[in-house]
Amino acid sequence: MSESVLLNRISHVKGCRTEPIWNKTIPEFLKEVADDYGNNPALVFPGRVNWNYNKLNEEVDQLAAGLVKLGINKGDRVGIWSPNKPEWVVLQLATARIGAILVTINPAYRPIELEHVLVKAGIKALFSATSFKNSDYLGMLRSLIPEIDKGNSSELTSPKFPTLQNIIKIGGSSDSQIMDYQDVKNLGSNVSTKELDRISAQLKPGNSINIQFTSGTTGAPKGATLSHRNIINNARFVTDTIQLDQNDKLCLPVPLYHCFGMVMGVLGCITKGACIVLPDESFCPKATLEAISELRCTGLYSVPTMFISMLDLLASYPLNIQSLRTGIMAGAPCPIEVMRRVTSDMHMSQVTIAYGMTETSPVSFQSHVDDPLEKRVTTVGRIHPHAEVKIIDEEGCIVPVGSQGEICTRGYLVMKEYWEDEQATKSSIDSDGWMHTGDLGILDQVGYCTITGRLNDMIIRGGENIYPKEVEDFLFLHPQVKDVQVFGVPDEQLGEEVCAWVILKTDEHCDESMLQQFCQGKIAHYKIPKYFRFKSEFPMTVTGKPQKFLMRASMLKELDFKSNKL
Repeated sequence: MSESVLLNRISHVKGCRTEPIWNKTIPEFLKEVADDYGNNPALVFPGRVNWNYNKLNEEVDQLAAGLVKLGINKGDRVGIWSPNKPEWVVLQLATARIGAILVTINPAYRPIELEHVLVKAGIKALFSATSFKNSDYLGMLRSLIPEIDKGNSSELTSPKFPTLQNIIKIGGSSDSQIMDYQDVKNLGSNVSTKELDRISAQLKPGNSINIQFTSGTTGAPKGATLSHRNIINNARFVTDTIQLDQNDKLCLPVPLYHCFGMVMGVLGCITKGACIVLPDESFCPKATLEAISELRCTGLYSVPTMFISMLDLLASYPLNIQSLRTGIMAGAPCPIEVMRRVTSDMHMSQVTIAYGMTETSPVSFQSHVDDPLEKRVTTVGRIHPHAEVKIIDEEGCIVPVGSQGEICTRGYLVMKEYWEDEQATKSSIDSDGWMHTGDLGILDQVGYCTITGRLNDMIIRGGENIYPKEVEDFLFLHPQVKDVQVFGVPDEQLGEEVCAWVILKTDEHCDESMLQQFCQGKIAHYKIPKYFRFKSEFPMTVTGKPQKFLMRASMLKELDFKSNKL
Protein backbone atom coordinates (compact mmCIF):
# COMPACT_ATOMS: atom_id res chain seq x y z
CA MET A 1 0.00 0.00 0.00
CA SER A 2 1.04 3.59 -0.49
CA GLU A 3 2.36 5.62 2.40
CA SER A 4 0.02 7.56 4.66
CA VAL A 5 0.24 11.32 4.92
CA LEU A 6 1.16 12.95 8.26
CA LEU A 7 -0.19 16.48 8.35
CA ASN A 8 1.87 19.51 9.48
CA ARG A 9 3.88 17.68 12.17
CA ILE A 10 0.82 17.40 14.34
CA SER A 11 -0.84 14.12 15.31
CA HIS A 12 -3.22 14.05 12.36
CA VAL A 13 -2.78 11.40 9.69
CA LYS A 14 -4.69 10.36 6.56
CA GLY A 15 -4.46 7.05 4.76
CA CYS A 16 -3.69 6.89 1.07
CA ARG A 17 -6.53 7.21 -1.42
CA THR A 18 -4.91 5.88 -4.58
CA GLU A 19 -7.45 3.06 -4.85
CA PRO A 20 -11.14 4.04 -4.65
CA ILE A 21 -13.51 2.71 -2.01
CA TRP A 22 -15.57 -0.24 -3.26
CA ASN A 23 -19.20 0.74 -3.50
CA LYS A 24 -20.58 -2.79 -3.54
CA THR A 25 -22.73 -5.04 -1.42
CA ILE A 26 -21.52 -8.37 -0.09
CA PRO A 27 -23.74 -10.46 -2.43
CA GLU A 28 -22.51 -8.45 -5.43
CA PHE A 29 -18.93 -9.21 -4.53
CA LEU A 30 -19.52 -12.87 -3.68
CA LYS A 31 -21.04 -13.37 -7.13
CA GLU A 32 -18.01 -11.76 -8.77
CA VAL A 33 -15.63 -13.99 -6.80
CA ALA A 34 -17.63 -17.12 -7.65
CA ASP A 35 -17.50 -16.13 -11.34
CA ASP A 36 -13.74 -15.49 -11.22
CA TYR A 37 -12.60 -18.21 -8.81
CA GLY A 38 -15.46 -20.72 -8.80
CA ASN A 39 -13.20 -23.78 -8.67
CA ASN A 40 -10.86 -22.33 -6.04
CA PRO A 41 -11.09 -23.84 -2.55
CA ALA A 42 -13.32 -21.56 -0.49
CA LEU A 43 -14.13 -23.15 2.87
CA VAL A 44 -12.56 -26.10 4.67
CA PHE A 45 -13.61 -27.56 8.00
CA PRO A 46 -11.48 -30.71 8.39
CA GLY A 47 -13.52 -33.92 8.27
CA ARG A 48 -16.77 -32.16 7.36
CA VAL A 49 -16.57 -29.59 4.60
CA ASN A 50 -14.29 -28.93 1.65
CA TRP A 51 -16.10 -26.53 -0.69
CA ASN A 52 -14.99 -24.47 -3.65
CA TYR A 53 -16.52 -21.05 -4.31
CA ASN A 54 -19.20 -22.49 -6.60
CA LYS A 55 -20.34 -24.84 -3.82
CA LEU A 56 -20.18 -22.11 -1.18
CA ASN A 57 -22.31 -19.85 -3.38
CA GLU A 58 -24.81 -22.68 -3.84
CA GLU A 59 -25.04 -23.27 -0.07
CA VAL A 60 -25.53 -19.56 0.53
CA ASP A 61 -28.36 -19.34 -1.99
CA GLN A 62 -30.12 -22.40 -0.53
CA LEU A 63 -30.07 -20.95 2.97
CA ALA A 64 -30.99 -17.46 1.76
CA ALA A 65 -34.00 -18.94 -0.05
CA GLY A 66 -35.02 -20.72 3.15
CA LEU A 67 -34.75 -17.47 5.11
CA VAL A 68 -37.05 -15.79 2.59
CA LYS A 69 -39.66 -18.55 3.02
CA LEU A 70 -39.27 -18.24 6.79
CA GLY A 71 -40.38 -14.63 6.44
CA ILE A 72 -37.03 -12.91 6.93
CA ASN A 73 -36.96 -9.60 5.09
CA LYS A 74 -34.46 -6.82 4.50
CA GLY A 75 -33.61 -5.16 7.81
CA ASP A 76 -34.83 -8.04 9.99
CA ARG A 77 -32.33 -9.11 12.63
CA VAL A 78 -31.09 -12.70 12.58
CA GLY A 79 -28.97 -13.82 15.53
CA ILE A 80 -26.31 -16.50 15.66
CA TRP A 81 -25.15 -17.98 18.97
CA SER A 82 -22.62 -20.64 18.15
CA PRO A 83 -18.94 -21.51 18.08
CA ASN A 84 -17.20 -21.67 14.70
CA LYS A 85 -18.95 -23.91 12.17
CA PRO A 86 -19.33 -23.96 8.38
CA GLU A 87 -22.99 -23.03 8.91
CA TRP A 88 -21.81 -19.83 10.62
CA VAL A 89 -20.07 -18.67 7.43
CA VAL A 90 -23.03 -19.64 5.24
CA LEU A 91 -25.47 -17.75 7.47
CA GLN A 92 -23.21 -14.68 7.44
CA LEU A 93 -23.34 -14.58 3.65
CA ALA A 94 -26.98 -15.71 3.32
CA THR A 95 -28.29 -12.90 5.52
CA ALA A 96 -26.24 -10.44 3.47
CA ARG A 97 -27.73 -11.94 0.30
CA ILE A 98 -31.24 -10.83 1.29
CA GLY A 99 -30.37 -7.72 3.31
CA ALA A 100 -31.12 -9.17 6.75
CA ILE A 101 -28.91 -7.92 9.59
CA LEU A 102 -26.76 -10.59 11.23
CA VAL A 103 -26.45 -10.17 15.00
CA THR A 104 -23.35 -11.98 16.21
CA ILE A 105 -23.60 -13.32 19.77
CA ASN A 106 -20.61 -14.41 21.83
CA PRO A 107 -20.89 -18.21 22.26
CA ALA A 108 -19.66 -17.79 25.86
CA TYR A 109 -22.74 -15.74 26.76
CA ARG A 110 -25.15 -17.04 29.36
CA PRO A 111 -28.92 -16.44 29.55
CA ILE A 112 -28.74 -13.04 31.27
CA GLU A 113 -26.43 -11.75 28.51
CA LEU A 114 -28.37 -13.44 25.70
CA GLU A 115 -31.59 -11.85 26.95
CA HIS A 116 -30.07 -8.38 26.61
CA VAL A 117 -29.05 -9.03 23.00
CA LEU A 118 -32.36 -10.61 21.96
CA VAL A 119 -34.35 -7.69 23.33
CA LYS A 120 -32.03 -4.84 22.38
CA ALA A 121 -31.58 -5.97 18.76
CA GLY A 122 -35.16 -7.14 18.34
CA ILE A 123 -34.02 -10.46 16.92
CA LYS A 124 -36.61 -12.19 14.72
CA ALA A 125 -34.82 -15.52 14.15
CA LEU A 126 -32.08 -17.08 16.27
CA PHE A 127 -29.71 -19.73 14.97
CA SER A 128 -28.17 -21.58 17.91
CA ALA A 129 -25.70 -24.38 18.46
CA THR A 130 -27.12 -27.29 20.46
CA SER A 131 -24.21 -27.72 22.86
CA PHE A 132 -20.47 -27.23 23.06
CA LYS A 133 -18.13 -28.26 25.87
CA ASN A 134 -19.97 -27.23 29.06
CA SER A 135 -22.48 -25.02 27.26
CA ASP A 136 -25.96 -26.51 26.86
CA TYR A 137 -27.35 -23.93 24.47
CA LEU A 138 -30.77 -25.52 24.09
CA GLY A 139 -31.07 -25.93 27.86
CA MET A 140 -30.22 -22.27 28.39
CA LEU A 141 -32.72 -21.25 25.74
CA ARG A 142 -35.45 -23.24 27.46
CA SER A 143 -34.64 -21.63 30.79
CA LEU A 144 -34.96 -18.22 29.17
CA ILE A 145 -37.87 -18.95 26.81
CA PRO A 146 -40.15 -21.63 28.31
CA GLU A 147 -42.61 -21.07 25.45
CA ILE A 148 -40.32 -23.27 23.30
CA ASP A 149 -42.00 -26.35 24.77
CA LYS A 150 -45.50 -24.96 24.42
CA GLY A 151 -45.55 -24.91 20.64
CA ASN A 152 -43.21 -24.98 17.70
CA SER A 153 -40.00 -22.99 17.48
CA SER A 154 -40.96 -22.02 13.92
CA GLU A 155 -44.06 -20.23 15.28
CA LEU A 156 -42.76 -18.92 18.58
CA THR A 157 -44.75 -16.48 20.70
CA SER A 158 -43.06 -15.11 23.81
CA PRO A 159 -44.25 -11.99 25.69
CA LYS A 160 -40.71 -11.47 26.98
CA PHE A 161 -39.30 -11.51 23.44
CA PRO A 162 -42.04 -10.09 21.23
CA THR A 163 -39.95 -9.94 18.04
CA LEU A 164 -38.59 -13.49 18.29
CA GLN A 165 -40.47 -15.81 15.94
CA ASN A 166 -38.04 -18.60 15.08
CA ILE A 167 -35.32 -20.61 16.81
CA ILE A 168 -33.20 -22.81 14.57
CA LYS A 169 -30.68 -25.30 15.91
CA ILE A 170 -27.30 -25.97 14.30
CA GLY A 171 -25.76 -29.37 14.89
CA GLY A 172 -26.70 -32.82 16.05
CA SER A 173 -29.82 -33.00 18.19
CA SER A 174 -33.04 -34.97 17.82
CA ASP A 175 -35.00 -32.23 19.60
CA SER A 176 -38.21 -32.11 17.55
CA GLN A 177 -39.47 -28.97 19.29
CA ILE A 178 -36.80 -26.85 17.62
CA MET A 179 -36.41 -26.37 13.87
CA ASP A 180 -33.18 -27.60 12.29
CA TYR A 181 -30.76 -25.71 10.02
CA GLN A 182 -31.43 -28.22 7.24
CA ASP A 183 -35.17 -27.61 7.59
CA VAL A 184 -34.61 -23.96 6.74
CA LYS A 185 -32.57 -24.90 3.67
CA ASN A 186 -35.36 -27.27 2.55
CA LEU A 187 -37.97 -24.53 2.91
CA GLY A 188 -36.44 -22.57 0.06
CA SER A 189 -36.58 -25.29 -2.59
CA ASN A 190 -39.08 -23.35 -4.70
CA VAL A 191 -37.41 -19.93 -4.37
CA SER A 192 -35.49 -19.22 -7.57
CA THR A 193 -32.07 -17.68 -7.95
CA LYS A 194 -33.77 -14.93 -9.98
CA GLU A 195 -35.92 -14.07 -6.97
CA LEU A 196 -32.83 -13.87 -4.76
CA ASP A 197 -31.11 -11.71 -7.38
CA ARG A 198 -34.11 -9.38 -7.39
CA ILE A 199 -33.86 -8.98 -3.61
CA SER A 200 -30.08 -8.46 -3.72
CA ALA A 201 -30.40 -5.83 -6.47
CA GLN A 202 -32.44 -3.65 -4.14
CA LEU A 203 -29.70 -3.53 -1.49
CA LYS A 204 -27.39 -0.55 -1.07
CA PRO A 205 -23.73 -0.57 0.10
CA GLY A 206 -24.66 1.73 2.97
CA ASN A 207 -27.37 -0.60 4.33
CA SER A 208 -26.82 -2.01 7.81
CA ILE A 209 -25.75 -5.64 7.57
CA ASN A 210 -24.21 -6.59 10.91
CA ILE A 211 -24.70 -5.79 14.61
CA GLN A 212 -21.88 -6.73 16.96
CA PHE A 213 -22.37 -6.22 20.67
CA THR A 214 -19.45 -4.51 22.29
CA SER A 215 -18.82 -2.60 25.48
CA GLY A 216 -17.75 0.30 23.28
CA THR A 217 -16.19 3.32 24.95
CA THR A 218 -18.73 3.62 27.77
CA GLY A 219 -21.49 1.63 29.45
CA ALA A 220 -22.95 -1.85 29.04
CA PRO A 221 -22.76 -3.81 25.75
CA LYS A 222 -24.16 -1.88 22.80
CA GLY A 223 -24.82 -2.96 19.23
CA ALA A 224 -22.22 -1.54 16.87
CA THR A 225 -24.05 -1.41 13.54
CA LEU A 226 -21.96 -1.96 10.41
CA SER A 227 -22.76 -1.69 6.70
CA HIS A 228 -21.72 -3.62 3.59
CA ARG A 229 -19.39 -0.73 2.73
CA ASN A 230 -17.87 -0.69 6.22
CA ILE A 231 -16.85 -4.30 6.44
CA ILE A 232 -16.13 -5.32 2.86
CA ASN A 233 -13.67 -2.45 2.39
CA ASN A 234 -12.00 -3.03 5.75
CA ALA A 235 -11.65 -6.74 4.93
CA ARG A 236 -10.09 -5.79 1.60
CA PHE A 237 -7.52 -3.40 3.10
CA VAL A 238 -6.56 -5.83 5.87
CA THR A 239 -5.81 -8.62 3.40
CA ASP A 240 -4.12 -6.22 0.97
CA THR A 241 -1.69 -5.42 3.78
CA ILE A 242 -0.78 -9.08 4.43
CA GLN A 243 -0.53 -9.63 0.66
CA LEU A 244 -3.18 -12.35 0.55
CA ASP A 245 -4.31 -13.61 -2.87
CA GLN A 246 -6.35 -16.37 -4.51
CA ASN A 247 -3.59 -18.92 -3.95
CA ASP A 248 -3.59 -18.55 -0.17
CA LYS A 249 -5.24 -20.61 2.56
CA LEU A 250 -5.94 -18.66 5.74
CA CYS A 251 -6.32 -20.59 9.01
CA LEU A 252 -8.89 -19.00 11.37
CA PRO A 253 -8.90 -20.37 14.93
CA VAL A 254 -10.22 -17.01 16.14
CA PRO A 255 -13.97 -16.76 16.92
CA LEU A 256 -16.24 -15.80 14.05
CA TYR A 257 -18.62 -13.78 16.23
CA HIS A 258 -15.97 -11.03 16.41
CA CYS A 259 -14.74 -8.78 13.59
CA PHE A 260 -11.35 -10.52 13.69
CA GLY A 261 -12.94 -13.72 12.41
CA MET A 262 -15.93 -12.67 10.32
CA VAL A 263 -14.57 -9.45 8.74
CA MET A 264 -10.78 -9.65 8.67
CA GLY A 265 -10.95 -13.42 8.16
CA VAL A 266 -14.01 -14.62 6.26
CA LEU A 267 -14.68 -11.49 4.22
CA GLY A 268 -10.96 -10.85 3.88
CA CYS A 269 -10.55 -14.21 2.13
CA ILE A 270 -13.59 -13.63 -0.07
CA THR A 271 -12.24 -10.28 -1.30
CA LYS A 272 -9.22 -12.19 -2.63
CA GLY A 273 -10.75 -15.53 -3.64
CA ALA A 274 -8.61 -17.18 -0.95
CA CYS A 275 -9.53 -20.24 1.11
CA ILE A 276 -11.04 -20.02 4.61
CA VAL A 277 -9.83 -22.80 6.93
CA LEU A 278 -11.72 -23.35 10.20
CA PRO A 279 -9.54 -25.81 12.16
CA ASP A 280 -12.07 -26.48 14.95
CA GLU A 281 -15.15 -25.06 16.63
CA SER A 282 -13.00 -23.11 19.09
CA PHE A 283 -9.30 -22.61 19.52
CA CYS A 284 -7.33 -25.82 19.99
CA PRO A 285 -3.56 -25.51 19.43
CA LYS A 286 -3.24 -29.12 18.26
CA ALA A 287 -6.13 -28.91 15.79
CA THR A 288 -4.86 -25.57 14.47
CA LEU A 289 -1.31 -26.79 13.87
CA GLU A 290 -2.54 -30.02 12.31
CA ALA A 291 -4.83 -28.11 9.93
CA ILE A 292 -1.95 -25.83 8.93
CA SER A 293 0.31 -28.82 8.32
CA GLU A 294 -2.19 -31.03 6.46
CA LEU A 295 -3.77 -28.29 4.33
CA ARG A 296 -0.56 -26.32 3.75
CA CYS A 297 -2.03 -23.10 5.07
CA THR A 298 -0.11 -19.96 4.16
CA GLY A 299 -1.71 -17.55 6.64
CA LEU A 300 -2.84 -17.58 10.28
CA TYR A 301 -4.82 -15.21 12.50
CA SER A 302 -4.49 -15.43 16.28
CA VAL A 303 -4.16 -13.40 19.46
CA PRO A 304 -0.84 -13.52 21.35
CA THR A 305 -2.06 -16.11 23.86
CA MET A 306 -2.99 -18.46 21.01
CA PHE A 307 0.42 -18.05 19.42
CA ILE A 308 2.07 -18.80 22.78
CA SER A 309 0.03 -22.03 23.15
CA MET A 310 0.97 -23.16 19.63
CA LEU A 311 4.66 -22.38 20.18
CA ASP A 312 4.63 -24.36 23.43
CA LEU A 313 2.99 -27.33 21.71
CA LEU A 314 5.43 -27.27 18.79
CA ALA A 315 8.28 -27.93 21.22
CA SER A 316 6.86 -31.38 22.02
CA TYR A 317 4.76 -32.01 18.91
CA PRO A 318 6.80 -30.90 15.91
CA LEU A 319 4.86 -30.52 12.68
CA ASN A 320 5.77 -29.27 9.24
CA ILE A 321 4.22 -25.80 9.09
CA GLN A 322 6.76 -24.27 6.71
CA SER A 323 3.92 -23.35 4.35
CA LEU A 324 3.07 -20.43 6.67
CA ARG A 325 4.09 -17.00 5.44
CA THR A 326 1.73 -14.29 6.61
CA GLY A 327 -1.03 -13.47 9.04
CA ILE A 328 -2.14 -11.17 11.84
CA MET A 329 -1.58 -10.97 15.58
CA ALA A 330 -4.15 -8.73 17.27
CA GLY A 331 -6.32 -8.40 20.35
CA ALA A 332 -3.56 -7.59 22.85
CA PRO A 333 0.02 -6.25 22.90
CA CYS A 334 2.61 -8.69 21.58
CA PRO A 335 5.77 -9.40 23.62
CA ILE A 336 8.84 -9.05 21.40
CA GLU A 337 10.10 -12.54 22.24
CA VAL A 338 6.78 -14.05 21.09
CA MET A 339 7.01 -12.13 17.82
CA ARG A 340 10.56 -13.39 17.29
CA ARG A 341 9.48 -16.98 17.82
CA VAL A 342 6.44 -16.60 15.56
CA THR A 343 8.59 -15.27 12.71
CA SER A 344 11.27 -17.96 13.18
CA ASP A 345 9.65 -21.12 14.65
CA MET A 346 6.35 -20.68 12.80
CA HIS A 347 7.94 -19.29 9.60
CA MET A 348 5.63 -16.26 9.58
CA SER A 349 8.12 -13.69 8.38
CA GLN A 350 5.28 -11.46 7.16
CA VAL A 351 3.05 -11.55 10.25
CA THR A 352 1.53 -8.14 11.00
CA ILE A 353 -0.04 -6.36 13.96
CA ALA A 354 -3.47 -4.76 13.65
CA TYR A 355 -5.33 -2.27 15.84
CA GLY A 356 -8.88 -1.02 15.83
CA MET A 357 -12.26 -1.53 17.44
CA THR A 358 -15.56 -3.09 16.47
CA GLU A 359 -16.96 0.40 15.91
CA THR A 360 -14.36 0.99 13.15
CA SER A 361 -15.10 -2.20 11.22
CA PRO A 362 -12.53 -2.96 12.90
CA VAL A 363 -8.99 -2.03 11.69
CA SER A 364 -7.60 1.50 11.45
CA PHE A 365 -3.86 0.82 11.93
CA GLN A 366 -1.81 -2.13 10.72
CA SER A 367 1.87 -2.88 10.37
CA HIS A 368 3.21 -3.92 6.96
CA VAL A 369 4.81 -7.23 6.06
CA ASP A 370 8.20 -5.59 5.57
CA ASP A 371 8.16 -3.43 8.73
CA PRO A 372 11.10 -4.05 11.08
CA LEU A 373 10.40 -6.46 13.93
CA GLU A 374 10.82 -3.66 16.47
CA LYS A 375 8.06 -1.62 14.78
CA ARG A 376 5.76 -4.65 14.80
CA VAL A 377 5.95 -5.01 18.58
CA THR A 378 6.28 -1.43 19.80
CA THR A 379 3.63 0.05 17.47
CA VAL A 380 0.42 -0.96 15.73
CA GLY A 381 1.72 0.16 12.37
CA ARG A 382 0.44 2.90 10.10
CA ILE A 383 -3.00 4.10 9.13
CA HIS A 384 -5.19 2.19 6.68
CA PRO A 385 -6.24 3.60 3.29
CA HIS A 386 -9.20 6.00 3.35
CA ALA A 387 -9.01 6.30 7.16
CA GLU A 388 -8.21 9.48 9.05
CA VAL A 389 -6.94 9.73 12.63
CA LYS A 390 -6.17 12.58 14.98
CA ILE A 391 -4.89 12.45 18.53
CA ILE A 392 -6.39 15.04 20.85
CA ASP A 393 -5.92 16.38 24.36
CA GLU A 394 -8.59 16.89 27.02
CA GLU A 395 -9.64 20.16 25.37
CA GLY A 396 -10.15 18.50 21.98
CA CYS A 397 -7.04 20.06 20.41
CA ILE A 398 -4.73 18.00 18.21
CA VAL A 399 -1.49 17.26 20.05
CA PRO A 400 2.01 17.56 18.52
CA VAL A 401 3.71 14.50 17.05
CA GLY A 402 5.14 12.40 19.88
CA SER A 403 2.58 13.55 22.46
CA GLN A 404 -0.05 11.32 24.04
CA GLY A 405 -3.77 11.86 23.59
CA GLU A 406 -7.05 10.18 22.72
CA ILE A 407 -7.24 8.47 19.33
CA CYS A 408 -10.14 9.66 17.16
CA THR A 409 -10.98 7.98 13.85
CA ARG A 410 -12.98 9.17 10.85
CA GLY A 411 -13.84 7.76 7.43
CA TYR A 412 -15.75 4.99 5.66
CA LEU A 413 -14.82 2.55 8.47
CA VAL A 414 -16.77 4.29 11.27
CA MET A 415 -19.94 2.40 12.21
CA LYS A 416 -23.37 3.76 11.36
CA GLU A 417 -24.60 3.85 14.96
CA TYR A 418 -25.08 1.96 18.18
CA TRP A 419 -28.30 0.11 17.43
CA GLU A 420 -31.30 2.14 18.65
CA ASP A 421 -29.15 4.08 21.11
CA GLU A 422 -28.96 7.66 19.91
CA GLN A 423 -27.43 8.99 23.12
CA ALA A 424 -24.59 6.47 23.14
CA THR A 425 -23.96 7.09 19.44
CA LYS A 426 -23.72 10.85 19.93
CA SER A 427 -21.39 10.42 22.89
CA SER A 428 -18.99 8.36 20.76
CA ILE A 429 -19.28 9.93 17.28
CA ASP A 430 -19.14 13.72 17.23
CA SER A 431 -20.88 16.06 14.79
CA ASP A 432 -17.84 16.02 12.47
CA GLY A 433 -17.90 12.23 12.18
CA TRP A 434 -14.99 11.49 14.51
CA MET A 435 -15.22 8.25 16.48
CA HIS A 436 -13.76 8.89 19.93
CA THR A 437 -12.13 5.55 20.69
CA GLY A 438 -11.30 6.02 24.35
CA ASP A 439 -7.81 4.69 23.61
CA LEU A 440 -4.67 6.69 24.30
CA GLY A 441 -1.90 6.73 21.73
CA ILE A 442 1.12 8.49 20.26
CA LEU A 443 1.98 9.09 16.59
CA ASP A 444 5.65 9.27 15.63
CA GLN A 445 7.19 11.41 12.90
CA VAL A 446 6.52 8.90 10.14
CA GLY A 447 3.00 7.93 11.20
CA TYR A 448 3.51 4.80 13.30
CA CYS A 449 1.05 4.64 16.19
CA THR A 450 1.77 3.34 19.68
CA ILE A 451 -1.12 2.49 22.00
CA THR A 452 -0.33 3.75 25.49
CA GLY A 453 -3.48 3.10 27.49
CA ARG A 454 -7.21 3.71 27.74
CA LEU A 455 -9.22 6.67 28.85
CA ASN A 456 -11.79 4.34 30.32
CA ASP A 457 -11.08 1.26 32.39
CA MET A 458 -11.98 -1.40 29.83
CA ILE A 459 -10.31 -4.75 30.55
CA ILE A 460 -8.93 -6.74 27.61
CA ARG A 461 -8.49 -10.36 28.66
CA GLY A 462 -7.07 -12.63 25.97
CA GLY A 463 -8.58 -10.42 23.26
CA GLU A 464 -12.02 -10.26 24.95
CA ASN A 465 -13.30 -6.80 25.90
CA ILE A 466 -14.79 -6.66 29.40
CA TYR A 467 -16.51 -3.58 30.72
CA PRO A 468 -16.14 -3.48 34.54
CA LYS A 469 -19.57 -1.95 35.16
CA GLU A 470 -21.27 -4.96 33.60
CA VAL A 471 -19.46 -7.32 36.01
CA GLU A 472 -20.06 -4.95 38.93
CA ASP A 473 -23.79 -4.82 38.17
CA PHE A 474 -23.94 -8.61 38.19
CA LEU A 475 -22.00 -8.99 41.46
CA PHE A 476 -24.37 -6.51 43.11
CA LEU A 477 -27.07 -9.19 42.67
CA HIS A 478 -25.32 -11.31 45.31
CA PRO A 479 -27.23 -10.86 48.59
CA GLN A 480 -24.07 -10.42 50.66
CA VAL A 481 -22.38 -7.80 48.46
CA LYS A 482 -22.68 -4.22 49.65
CA ASP A 483 -20.29 -2.57 47.18
CA VAL A 484 -17.90 -3.76 44.49
CA GLN A 485 -15.29 -2.30 42.16
CA VAL A 486 -13.93 -4.26 39.20
CA PHE A 487 -10.72 -3.49 37.33
CA GLY A 488 -7.98 -5.19 35.34
CA VAL A 489 -4.56 -6.32 36.51
CA PRO A 490 -1.68 -7.48 34.29
CA ASP A 491 -1.42 -11.15 33.38
CA GLU A 492 1.54 -12.65 31.56
CA GLN A 493 -0.54 -15.04 29.47
CA LEU A 494 -3.84 -13.21 28.88
CA GLY A 495 -2.68 -9.59 28.94
CA GLU A 496 -5.09 -8.74 31.75
CA GLU A 497 -7.16 -10.56 34.36
CA VAL A 498 -10.29 -9.42 36.13
CA CYS A 499 -10.02 -8.35 39.76
CA ALA A 500 -12.92 -7.44 42.07
CA TRP A 501 -12.69 -5.57 45.35
CA VAL A 502 -15.76 -6.28 47.46
CA ILE A 503 -17.30 -4.70 50.56
CA LEU A 504 -19.69 -7.10 52.29
CA LYS A 505 -22.80 -6.19 54.20
CA THR A 506 -22.39 -5.92 57.98
CA ASP A 507 -21.77 -9.27 59.71
CA GLU A 508 -22.10 -11.17 56.43
CA HIS A 509 -19.73 -14.02 55.62
CA CYS A 510 -18.58 -14.69 52.08
CA ASP A 511 -15.37 -15.94 50.54
CA GLU A 512 -13.75 -15.98 47.11
CA SER A 513 -14.99 -19.45 46.16
CA MET A 514 -18.60 -18.50 47.01
CA LEU A 515 -18.50 -15.48 44.70
CA GLN A 516 -16.85 -17.43 41.88
CA GLN A 517 -19.50 -20.14 42.26
CA PHE A 518 -22.17 -17.43 42.12
CA CYS A 519 -20.79 -16.32 38.74
CA GLN A 520 -20.44 -19.77 37.19
CA GLY A 521 -22.92 -20.37 34.39
CA LYS A 522 -24.52 -16.94 34.80
CA ILE A 523 -21.99 -14.70 33.08
CA ALA A 524 -19.41 -15.56 30.42
CA HIS A 525 -16.43 -17.41 31.89
CA TYR A 526 -13.93 -14.76 30.80
CA LYS A 527 -15.79 -12.09 32.81
CA ILE A 528 -15.56 -14.00 36.11
CA PRO A 529 -12.94 -12.31 38.32
CA LYS A 530 -9.82 -14.34 38.94
CA TYR A 531 -9.07 -12.28 42.03
CA PHE A 532 -11.50 -11.27 44.77
CA ARG A 533 -10.34 -9.12 47.64
CA PHE A 534 -12.55 -8.19 50.59
CA LYS A 535 -12.23 -4.62 51.86
CA SER A 536 -13.81 -2.41 54.49
CA GLU A 537 -13.56 0.65 52.23
CA PHE A 538 -12.32 1.80 48.83
CA PRO A 539 -9.89 4.63 48.09
CA MET A 540 -12.05 7.58 47.04
CA THR A 541 -11.63 11.11 45.75
CA VAL A 542 -12.86 14.03 47.85
CA THR A 543 -15.98 14.05 45.71
CA GLY A 544 -16.69 10.40 46.44
CA LYS A 545 -15.48 8.74 43.22
CA PRO A 546 -13.66 5.41 43.59
CA GLN A 547 -9.98 5.57 42.57
CA LYS A 548 -9.45 2.39 40.60
CA PHE A 549 -5.90 3.34 39.73
CA LEU A 550 -5.02 3.14 43.44
CA MET A 551 -6.77 -0.23 43.77
CA ARG A 552 -4.84 -1.50 40.78
CA ALA A 553 -1.55 -0.18 42.18
CA SER A 554 -2.23 -1.99 45.45
CA MET A 555 -2.92 -5.25 43.60
CA LEU A 556 0.26 -4.84 41.56
CA LYS A 557 2.29 -4.69 44.75
CA GLU A 558 0.51 -7.71 46.18
CA LEU A 559 0.82 -9.82 43.05
CA ASP A 560 4.43 -8.82 42.48
CA PHE A 561 5.17 -9.97 45.99
CA LYS A 562 3.83 -13.38 45.06
CA SER A 563 5.23 -13.56 41.53
CA ASN A 564 8.00 -11.75 39.76
CA LYS A 565 6.47 -12.57 36.40
CA LEU A 566 4.12 -9.59 36.41
